Amino acid sequence: MPSRVQIDRMKAVGLAALALAVMATEVFARSPASVARAGIDAFTSNCFSPRMTAETAANALGLANVSHDFYDLDPFTSAAPSPAKTSPTPGTDRRCEVSFPGDFAQDAVTAVAARLLREGITEPASVPAIHEDLRSRGTVLLAARRLNPQKIAVVHVGTRPGANGIETFLNVERLRLPN
Repeated sequence: MPSRVQIDRMKAVGLAALALAVMATEVFARSPASVARAGIDAFTSNCFSPRMTAETAANALGLANVSHDFYDLDPFTSAAPSPAKTSPTPGTDRRCEVSFPGDFAQDAVTAVAARLLREGITEPASVPAIHEDLRSRGTVLLAARRLNPQKIAVVHVGTRPGANGIETFLNVERLRLPN
């Protein structure tokens, strides 16, 4: 039968092993791939909703290691307009964007395409010149879809230089078509 000292040592070893397992789980949870998955999921689950507000955007997109930008100058609901914190793209009245470290643009494009299909946002539209001008070397997807007879959505996915190296970005901007 083990002595009291041996039992205490076994407990200490067990607690140390548990602590290491928890730390390893936390490190894994913060891996670039898991941050990317969380950012992509947050974008696809929320940014195509016309009912999103600045408050819901902050709650849904405010994830660790994920940056976001949101404005809605002409809300679909009775919510107050959400002013732009960054320069709005001329002609747009709404932007929802996430970005995170690393190159996960292909994963993002796959998820965005699937979500657009699920939402029924499938009617192509011409990409406005202002958005073509925003196309960069890192662009993987730049496409426009008709939302209704008056508005389109422009989706832009790619990579760009970030504060700590390359980052992936996903954004969707809404704009009214000229009459």
